[in-house]
Amino acid sequence: MRQKNNITEFVLLGFSQDPSVQKALFVMFLLTYIVTMVGNLLIVLTIIASPSLGSPMYFFLACLSFIDAVYSTTISPILIVDLLCDKKTISFPAWMGQLFIDHLFGGAEVFLLVVMACDRYVAIRKPLHYLIIMNLQVCILLLVVAVTGGFLHSVFQIVFYNLPFCGPNVIDHFYCDMYPLLELVCSDTYFIGLTVVFNGGAMDMVIFTLLIISYGVILNSFKTYSQERRRKALSTCSSHITMVVLFFVPCIFIYVRPVSTFPIDEFMTVFYTVITPMLNPSIYTLRNSEMRNTIENSCVKVSYC
Repeated sequence: MRQKNNITEFVLLGFSQDPSVQKALFVMFLLTYIVTMVGNLLIVLTIIASPSLGSPMYFFLACLSFIDAVYSTTISPILIVDLLCDKKTISFPAWMGQLFIDHLFGGAEVFLLVVMACDRYVAIRKPLHYLIIMNLQVCILLLVVAVTGGFLHSVFQIVFYNLPFCGPNVIDHFYCDMYPLLELVCSDTYFIGLTVVFNGGAMDMVIFTLLIISYGVILNSFKTYSQERRRKALSTCSSHITMVVLFFVPCIFIYVRPVSTFPIDEFMTVFYTVITPMLNPSIYTLRNSEMRNTIENSCVKVSYC
């Protein structure tokens, strides 16, 4: 549907037009979404219900799991429903709404990962003063800063609301993002593309580099630790580093370049929007004995009830 030569809705091509492939993808993404929600909400509930998991590290882990659950919910349900539809359409306001919410929680996760790196630095380098430095007020303040950073990052996405879209309204993608949208703009998108690169790609690249350097400093400090303390610290940091790499590398690939799209973009986007939120619970629980034991004990208690 068009009005005054401006597009008011978009048609998403998705992954495939083959019905059998769509059915297979429907089952796969549905199972992935269920595992994502169960795993992340289980972490949130376990941390809230367990007094032994009251340290700042678990507070931020619960926040990360909650953000992952909401972040996944902004994308996966629409993707799953669209796989059952012959024609996948979305209005322009709905596109911008999903874009805003997606980048709000995605940006909040980026800054929260920075906060978690700072938390690990304090815990490992200042263990005797850890709980004093990272008190509840500081943790809440850092969480507010992370969410505010995500909000400011997301605001940049909606400043392009009044751009002229007068070309074809078919987008070869499965969800709402800036680069597929900018390819339909009638006017020059060079400056806008630079803004997106700065707000997305450059930000991700700088933060990713700083995180890798910070974890390198932390790992280097393990040389003076006892074997038991080194093992415990390495287990915690390796989980964080794994999460950072899985989240940032696909984001950097998508957003660090000028306005353009490649066939592999959909796979990379699926990885950081669908796969990474699903892997988060297993990365943190399987490598964290305290978290794993608490979940196992909770399951045993539930089975006896």
